Amino acid sequence: MATQDFNDLLAFVAVARERSFTKAAAKLGVVQSTLSHTIKRLESQMGLRLLTRTTRSVGLTEAGERLQASVAPRIEEIERDIAALMSLRDKPSGTVRITLSDHALDTVVWPKLSPVLKKYPDLKVEFSLDTAFRNIVEDGFDAGIRLGESLEKDMIAVRIGPDWRLVAVASPAYLSEHPKPKHPQDLLNHICIKRREAAGGHYVWEFAKNGPDLRVRVEGQVTFNDSRAMIDAAVKGFGIAYVPEDMVAQHVRSGELVILLDDWSPKFDGYYVYYPTSRQNSAAFKVIVDALRHHEIRQGKRGS
Repeated sequence: MATQDFNDLLAFVAVARERSFTKAAAKLGVVQSTLSHTIKRLESQMGLRLLTRTTRSVGLTEAGERLQASVAPRIEEIERDIAALMSLRDKPSGTVRITLSDHALDTVVWPKLSPVLKKYPDLKVEFSLDTAFRNIVEDGFDAGIRLGESLEKDMIAVRIGPDWRLVAVASPAYLSEHPKPKHPQDLLNHICIKRREAAGGHYVWEFAKNGPDLRVRVEGQVTFNDSRAMIDAAVKGFGIAYVPEDMVAQHVRSGELVILLDDWSPKFDGYYVYYPTSRQNSAAFKVIVDALRHHEIRQGKRGS
């Protein structure tokens, strides 16, 4: 049936439900004369009289009753299906892909998103642990999470976490055999647990104290690209690790690790979630950003 014919059927069902041209016209948002013309056209096309009209009421002929019984349930089903589809606009569902570091995931993102995922079972999040500077559009990500000074240009950026710092740590067992370093340069005489950066090189440890930044290229037996592995190696006495302070707080409290060169440890900008403008219209993405948003803005412009 042509589009206009279907619209005519919708008009007929409205009149049949209301038993009134005036009420049906109001519900459809048309003038009564237009609705009357539409019904006459439908009757003409079908070659059947569907309605009986008096000055006080509107009734159905036998043909009209049969048409209503046949068409009205189907139209109601379509209306329900459309309403269900429209509700998806505001229902958080679908998959959101995020690229981030292990530190960002452990300390900021997962603690904030885990309760949200339980609340919205149709919302799925794929985390890709990576420290490389990604072009999130080209690489198929919905968002990236990086330090404030590592953000891509032409992106919307939202602060999601506080400033943080790296600290040098070692186990009591390691320190029982090696003297505590008093200056970052002393690390050149120590066994250190190295980090492999995404670009392929080793991370050069950065320190700062009342003067220009100091960079130390350490050496050691083992190298990782994961903070948790570095921490585990430090606990087991494989050397000194330079890792995020919040990831070793519990180990320090328990005595498994000792912080070294505490007053040389610099602060870094907090994490931001960044994304292209096109992602703003997704209900699922709005839930993610709202959950991650950090309202406490601190000063600090140091980054790695």
